[in-house]
Amino acid sequence: MKTTKGFSANTLKLIAIVAMTIDHLASLLYPGFPKEPLPLVMHLIGRLTAPIMIYFIAEGYFHTRNVKKYIGRLLLFAAISHIPYILMFGGEFTMFGIQMTSVMLPFAMGLSALAVDQSKDPRLTPVTKPILVYGLCALAFFSDWSMPGAMAVVFVGRNHGNFKRQMLGLATAIAMYATVYAFSFDMVYGILQMGIVLSFPLLALYNQTRGKARWLKWFFYIYYPAHLLILGLIRIYG
Repeated sequence: MKTTKGFSANTLKLIAIVAMTIDHLASLLYPGFPKEPLPLVMHLIGRLTAPIMIYFIAEGYFHTRNVKKYIGRLLLFAAISHIPYILMFGGEFTMFGIQMTSVMLPFAMGLSALAVDQSKDPRLTPVTKPILVYGLCALAFFSDWSMPGAMAVVFVGRNHGNFKRQMLGLATAIAMYATVYAFSFDMVYGILQMGIVLSFPLLALYNQTRGKARWLKWFFYIYYPAHLLILGLIRIYG
């Protein structure tokens, strides 16, 4: 039920990008995995971002007029964001010697997987459907938030209309990511990933409205690669 109380989607997304900017500023000012209180708090604030965006990507599946165009936009901005991401994080996040790419790829793969998961196409059997769903998620492996980030989109979308189960699914997916992060990069920062639960009270206040500023739709897409590019250039030439 829609209400004027609480937060609109636009408001929650603005909170997400402010938190993301604080997180990335911490990466710029305090590179690596520092254990001082200030960078830890800044990165903890940054954990608000991914679950909010994951939630609204999954929500978007049920509201978009054309899911193929929606996936296409995410893939386009995944490509646009790749170089800015490398400029910002180049050399900091690699796995098996492969440079990781931005979170836009898990978002795109997660939405693609959700579309398959929700499909009624009779050609998708009980065997082939999960293989395709998790195969699409696996394509996001070498990226920020990796395969669990894509799986989180599926889990949230699969439980559409049941907030508690959505948050449980999101937390389960990110717990997998946090475990891998702890053993692949840094134990403290792996545990810190579970700070995503701080976003749950905010998401619980979502009032089922989009917000009046329609132009913010493109602002959210453009801001991500733009701020990475600026911060990356500062990192290199500053």
